[in-house]
Amino acid sequence: MNEVAGGAADPFGTVRLREAVLSAWRDSPTRFTEDTNSERDLRVGAYRDRLFVELAQNAADAAQLAGEPGRIRVSVVDGELRFANTGAPLDTRGVESLASLRASAKQGTVGRFGVGFAAVLTVTDEPRVVSTSGGVAFSAQRTREESGRDGDVPVLRLPFPITEQPADGFATEVRLPLRESGQGLLDGLANEIEDLLLALPWLAEAEVDGRKWTRSGEEIVEITSPTGQRRWLKHGVWAVPVDADGVPQPLEDDLLHAPTPTDEGLSLPARLIAEVPLEPSRRRVLPGAELTRALENAASEYVELVRAVKAEHRPILVPAAGFPQSAVDAQLKDLVYAALAQEPWLATVDGQEVSGQQARVLDIDGLAPLLADVIPGLVRADPRLLKPVSAHLLGIGDVLEVLTGIDREPDWWRKLYAELAVAIESHALSANQLDGLPVPLSDGRTLPGVKGALLVDGSSELRELLSDVDVPGLRLVHPGAAHQLLELLGAKHADARQLLEAEQLRYAVEHSVADVQSGLDGMNLAGAVLRLVTDCGDQAPEWIGALALPAEDGWRRADELVLPTSPLLDVIDPEVFEPDGALSVLDEEFAEDWPTETLVAAKVLDSFAVVLDEEPHEPDHNLPDEEQWWDSFEQPPTTVVSIRDLDLVADDAWPDALRLIASRPETWQALHSPDGHAGWWLARYALLAGEAPGSWRLASATELAGLYDPVPDLDLSDDLLRAVGVRTGLELETAEDVTDLLERLGDPQRTPTPGLVARAHAALVAAPVDIAEVDAPARVRAADGSVVEDAVVLDVPWVAAALDPAKIVVAPTEPERLAELLDVPVASSLKAELDSTGEYVAWADLPALALAADQLGIAVPDGGVLLHDPLTVTVDGETAEVPWWSDDRLHAADTSEGLARAFAWASDHWAERYRITALLEDPAPRTLLN
Repeated sequence: MNEVAGGAADPFGTVRLREAVLSAWRDSPTRFTEDTNSERDLRVGAYRDRLFVELAQNAADAAQLAGEPGRIRVSVVDGELRFANTGAPLDTRGVESLASLRASAKQGTVGRFGVGFAAVLTVTDEPRVVSTSGGVAFSAQRTREESGRDGDVPVLRLPFPITEQPADGFATEVRLPLRESGQGLLDGLANEIEDLLLALPWLAEAEVDGRKWTRSGEEIVEITSPTGQRRWLKHGVWAVPVDADGVPQPLEDDLLHAPTPTDEGLSLPARLIAEVPLEPSRRRVLPGAELTRALENAASEYVELVRAVKAEHRPILVPAAGFPQSAVDAQLKDLVYAALAQEPWLATVDGQEVSGQQARVLDIDGLAPLLADVIPGLVRADPRLLKPVSAHLLGIGDVLEVLTGIDREPDWWRKLYAELAVAIESHALSANQLDGLPVPLSDGRTLPGVKGALLVDGSSELRELLSDVDVPGLRLVHPGAAHQLLELLGAKHADARQLLEAEQLRYAVEHSVADVQSGLDGMNLAGAVLRLVTDCGDQAPEWIGALALPAEDGWRRADELVLPTSPLLDVIDPEVFEPDGALSVLDEEFAEDWPTETLVAAKVLDSFAVVLDEEPHEPDHNLPDEEQWWDSFEQPPTTVVSIRDLDLVADDAWPDALRLIASRPETWQALHSPDGHAGWWLARYALLAGEAPGSWRLASATELAGLYDPVPDLDLSDDLLRAVGVRTGLELETAEDVTDLLERLGDPQRTPTPGLVARAHAALVAAPVDIAEVDAPARVRAADGSVVEDAVVLDVPWVAAALDPAKIVVAPTEPERLAELLDVPVASSLKAELDSTGEYVAWADLPALALAADQLGIAVPDGGVLLHDPLTVTVDGETAEVPWWSDDRLHAADTSEGLARAFAWASDHWAERYRITALLEDPAPRTLLN
C-alpha cells in the first residue's frame, strides 16, 4: 500500500488530483470545511443505507461499458468487505469521479463512480478500489497528514495509488476495512440482491458469502436464488412478479425504482423502474414538467404491461383504491386509472377488447359467459377491481331486466340458475333479490317468477301424462331447466309426492265430480292422479278421496266407491247401492286397469276404512252418532280413531262384518283403540242374534248367569266379542245400560243369585248417568229373590225386622240413589208407631253389656236405652215384634239380640252385633274363641 514514485506506478494521475485539492484547500480555507461537511451529509444522510445499491450500480455500469453481462461477488476477508465485479476496469475518469463530490463520469450509464461512492464511508474510513488497470486508496488518516488538519476530514478527496490486484476473474474490487463485523452487512445484501438484479439488467450473477443469485430472460426475467426462483414479467419501465403459469402476483407496498430504490412509496401492483428526475440524494423525485412527462409515459406503458398478461388475469393489475403512499404515488395512480379507463385492455366474454369505461361487469361473475350476447362489453372480473377505471357495475336488478322477455333453451336457464345458486351460497346474493326471475315451463310459456312453479322430477313419462290434464294454475317447470335454486325460491318439487301436495291439483280433484257432471271428461285427470298415487303408495293425501271415478251408476267420489271384488258387498245393506245411495261400485273394467293397492290408496273401499284424526277440533268426521260419542268425554278427545260406514251394515250381516273388521290389522287396531268411536258405536248398534252386544255375556262370565244369557255361537272370538261390548261384568256406561239392567232385575223369568242381585244394585248406584234419563222399572228384585211391584230400599237396619222380606230391596251403598232409580221409598221414610215408651236404663247400669264390651275392647258410650218387653212396632199399618228400633231414641227388646243391636249401633260398632249377642248369652272366653 506504499505509494510508488514515477508515472508508471500512478496510472490515474492521483498526484495531480491530490495537489489540485490541497491547493484549493490552501487557497480557500472554507473549501476544506465545505468538502468535509458535504461528505458528512452524504455519509449520514443521502447515502447512509445505500452501500450495496451504489456499488451494484457501478458494477452494472462496468458491465454495460464492457458490453457483456456482469458478475459481482461480495465477501468478508480479514475484516474487509470486498465487492468484486466484472466488466470495464477502473479508468482515469473513474478515479476523478471517485475523488470528486460534485462531478461524475456518468455518460449514458446508471452511475459510474459518482457521488454515490460516498456510501462506503458508512462502514469504513479506509476504502480502496483495485482493478486490473490499477488501484487507488482513500484514507482519513493520510488525508489528515496531507492536509495538516485534525478531526473530521473529507476522506474521498485525496486518492492514493496502490498496486493491489482484484480477485481472479474480476476486473475491479472495492475493499472496505470494516469498523464492525460484516456478517450483518452480508445478510442485508442478501435481502437486496433480487431487487438489484431486477433493476440492473446488465448484472447477470451475484455471489454473496458463497450464496449465488442469477438473472436470465428478457420479457420474463427469472431470478434464481439459494432458496428458489422468482419470475418477473418485464415490460418497458414496469415489472410484476408472475408464477410459473404467468399469473401475476401483485405487489402491495413498494418503492419507486430509478432504477434503484428511492424513498418514494408506491402502492401499484407492479414495480416502476424508470428514469425520473431525482434530487442529488437520489432519494426523492424532483417535481415539475419533466417528472409529469415521465409518469405519463409510465402510465401509458402500464397499459401495455397489463395487455402482456393473460386476459383473465388482467383485472388484478388495476391499482387498488386507497390512500397513496406518496405524492408521486397519487399522481401516478391517477394517470394509470385514466390510461386504463381510456385504452382498450379488458377482454370481453365474447373475445373483444374494451377500455375500462366501455366495460360492463356483473356483480355475479359466473353469469358473464351466459349473458355475453345480451350485454355488450361484458367483462368477467371482480367489480371491485374495475371500479377505479370507470367500469359500469351491473347488479342483479339489471340482470333481471335484461332476462325479461328473452328466449333461450331450457339448458341455458338451468346454467343460469346454477350460477345464481352459487352466488346465494356465497352470500353474494340473497334469495329475495330474485323476485321476478323468469322460469320456462313445460308448455312453452315463461313464468315471470317462481311462485306456483312445480319442478317435475326425472322422466318425460310423468310430464307427458300431466300434459293432457287441464289443471288450472298447475305450472310445471321444463325438466331441462330444473335446478334446486327454483326450489329455494319457492317452487315446489314435483315428484309424485309434491304433485299430490300441489294446491292446484287438490282443487281440481275436489271439484272433479262437479266438473264431470257439467260435461267435462274426467278420465284424464283420474288416470294422472292414480298414476301419482301409484308412485306414492299408501302415502296419498286424504283429499284424494274426492277424485271422480267411473261407477256402475255414473261418476262418484273415490271414497264413495267399493271395489267390485270387495267383501264389503256381502255385509253392507244392498239398499246402500241403489241410485243416489251412500255408496256405489267402481266400474269393473276401470278397476281391472289399476292395481288394487293404487285404488285403495285413492280411498276406494276394499274393506272397512279407518278414520284417524290426531288433532280433532270438532266432531266433524261424518261418523254415526259422532256428537253423542264426543259429548261422552268431559274433555274433548285428543284423537279420533274409528271405522267408517259401520251404520251401513245389514242387520243380519253383523257376524260377517265383525269378522271382516278383525281380519284387517288397521280396523282391528281401530276397534281396540282406548275410548275409540268404533268400539263405542258397535257396543250400542251392532246386532248379535238380533240383540245388541251388551245384551249378551261371554260364556266364561258365569257370575252374570241369571241376568244375562251367554252369546250364541257365531264363530266370533272372545276377544272380538269383548271388543264389541259383549259383557264380562256389570259395567254400566249409559242410561240405556241402566234401564236394561233394571228390566232384567224385574224380569220374573230370570233367576239371579242374591249376591248377583246385590252386585247389580251396587252397579246401578255407581253408573255415571243422570237418573232423569232412566225410566223406572215396573218391578224390582227383593232381598228374598222375589220380583215385586211394591218395595222399599232398606236405608236403616232396624226397619228390616218389621217388614216382609219380599218388600225389601237391599242397597250396599247409596240407598237413596237406588231408591230414586227404582222409584220406591226408602225404609226410613215409612211411618212407624211403638206400642209403649219403655223403661230407660243407662248402658253403664247393664253389667252383662259392660262385660261383653270389655271383652271386645269397646268403650261403653254415654246414655242408655229404653227397654221393652216385648218391643212392638206398627209400620204402614202392619204390626210386628222387633228386637230393636231407633227414632229420636234407642229402643230394645229385653233380649240378648235386642240389647246387642242397640248397643252396637250406639257404640258405632254395628259389625260387632253378632259377637255381642253371643257374649250376652254366654260371657265365657270360649264364646270369642268359637
